[in-house]
Amino acid sequence: MKRRQFLATAGAGALTVTLAGCSLVPVIPQRPTSTADDALGWIRHEGGRYTLWLPSTEMGQQISAALQGLAAQELGVPPAQVHLRLPATTDIARMRATVGSASVQDFALPLARACATLREALAQGRTTGTLGARDIPASALRSLQPRAGARPPAAPAPGQLHAIVTGQPLFAGDTRLPGLLYGRVLRAPASAELTSHPRSFDEAAARADPACVAVLQSPRLRQMGSRGLGIVARTPAALDRIEAALAVQWEVDGAFGQPAIDERIDIDQHLRRGRLQHAVRQDDVPGDTLWTLDLRMDIPLAAHAPIEPRSATAQWMPQEGEGPALRVWAGTQDMFYIRDVLARQLGLEAGRIAVQACRVGGGFGGRTLCTVELEAAVLAQAAGAPVKVQWSRAQEFAQGFQRPPSSHRIRARVHQGRLTHWWHAFASSHILFTPAAMPVWMQRLADLAGDSGVARGAQLPYGVPRQRIEFTAARLPVHTGPWRGLGAGPNTLAVESAMDECARIAGADPLDWRLRHTSDTRLGAVLAQAASHARWGERPRSDATTLRGRGIAGGIYKGLSYAAAVADVEVHRGTGEVRVTAIWCAHDCGLVLQPDGVRAQTEGNLVWCLGMVLLEQVPVARSGVAAATFADYPLPRMGDVPPLHVHLVDSREPPTGAGETAMVAGAGAIANALRDATGVRFTRLPVRRADVQHALAPR
Repeated sequence: MKRRQFLATAGAGALTVTLAGCSLVPVIPQRPTSTADDALGWIRHEGGRYTLWLPSTEMGQQISAALQGLAAQELGVPPAQVHLRLPATTDIARMRATVGSASVQDFALPLARACATLREALAQGRTTGTLGARDIPASALRSLQPRAGARPPAAPAPGQLHAIVTGQPLFAGDTRLPGLLYGRVLRAPASAELTSHPRSFDEAAARADPACVAVLQSPRLRQMGSRGLGIVARTPAALDRIEAALAVQWEVDGAFGQPAIDERIDIDQHLRRGRLQHAVRQDDVPGDTLWTLDLRMDIPLAAHAPIEPRSATAQWMPQEGEGPALRVWAGTQDMFYIRDVLARQLGLEAGRIAVQACRVGGGFGGRTLCTVELEAAVLAQAAGAPVKVQWSRAQEFAQGFQRPPSSHRIRARVHQGRLTHWWHAFASSHILFTPAAMPVWMQRLADLAGDSGVARGAQLPYGVPRQRIEFTAARLPVHTGPWRGLGAGPNTLAVESAMDECARIAGADPLDWRLRHTSDTRLGAVLAQAASHARWGERPRSDATTLRGRGIAGGIYKGLSYAAAVADVEVHRGTGEVRVTAIWCAHDCGLVLQPDGVRAQTEGNLVWCLGMVLLEQVPVARSGVAAATFADYPLPRMGDVPPLHVHLVDSREPPTGAGETAMVAGAGAIANALRDATGVRFTRLPVRRADVQHALAPR
């Protein structure tokens, strides 16, 4: 560990210790490592029935099927005999949040050990009592043997498929309780980074509606700088009428637009002030005159855009006995963190709150904070009845956090057919130290350590003797935070674009150029495999009406998982319309428990990459996010998605996560294919039809 790294690490540790006892500090997520003894609380056997309490949030990534299949194989029973349950915080011990593509990596080994312990106990005739897990090595577990070895193909596990297709209530929005009421928290049409509150409203007009149950002002309805106004109604439709009758006038302190965001992350402005705040690597590099390549790229704000806007239902229980005083049904990536925030905000012991996990209709890092859950709990307490709060699509855009924009400057020196120097400087906003939960003063202290989420993917996966990689994170007036892959998507897009330009400068084939600069056999293997499946040498040809191009990119996610992609694109010469016609992806995430699930996750990643390059940008206007519907924030549609050819590497390595890995490859491949087709490197995303027309126009 270098001295700078030591100081940064020590600073982070000191920060945690210093702030832990401070009442002004927001609740900090606890992310323990689960043991096999913990996992014995996930798998249970009663009355001849196996039940698996799912430790990971199911949000469409099919982790329920993967862990169900693993448990069944280890227990030696068909998957259908392992019944799935979504737990509450009162059912299992605290575990890590579902983040970072780490569910299989975190939970597979302890669950396999727990199931092996249970299997052996049942074989010995032990059917009652509590077990203690044995520390069984992975090599001795049935479910974790490589497919290339003795392990036969496992029977496919259904996960929650039957419940989905039969319409069973799995999502938070499906919750139905006797006497259920419906709530909404109104907020100023401005970012929560600005201070805002209701200046005036017509409460009498709202209460004149017979469906109105409550109008509530409470300090607990504050979301960072935004002080909300709560309403409760007897029917969901009445909420719109009551909101209109209130006619709230809002007081908002401050204002901003898109130029304010652009200015704060302008990498050239940061570089003019000297070295950036944080270094990933800091070799000495030459002055400006020696650079062969000098490339700037700008990548905008992007939204999570889940199909399901978030929802929560809260019910306060009669104060009798020792059971929970508050029950909350929520679709969250970290139900224990939600419980902890509710306990702090409501003045309850954590043990008196039960948060019931629900299936999530798309999380992508956006369901990590406590928002709608607190709103439901506060409104339910005021109404004296269970209350459901269901955000609208407009609320999901405006009140969630976004993927931060980033501004990159990459300089490289090519000498005698090799990269000899590399300097990547970039500016972005916070991801793990999200301003959606962290006040300004605390974020300034956290910045001493640096936000590793911003830096993810910036480490160059290729061998270059001298490298300088540095970054800074600026707090923005629009809240930013984790988005699929964190910084890995934007950072590797910039890196792979620069690598492609360097190959062109050297007159080298882009595939050969990458292979020439890596000694990592797994990275080389996925690059070669993606190229082989795409028939790399058979390049598409342009004609009188259509420009065609092919691009390749690859990378390493979190230093553990590998992906490479080849993309083909077509560009209409007259209209500037861009169409991706095919993507091939080779994917190595170690041992694959459920191939269909990993393949589906990879396909989803590739669609995100397509949107990242060609479509997605959060519009900012009037001091906030200006998107209210998907018409304002276009996503890839079915007609935009090309054939996706995903090839999984049959690996003997331990499982390392698949949910975000292909983000390091897909976007770069598409961008490089567009460069190959048009001869133009588009450096400001997304690349729209008008941008292409302008670039192709005769000069």
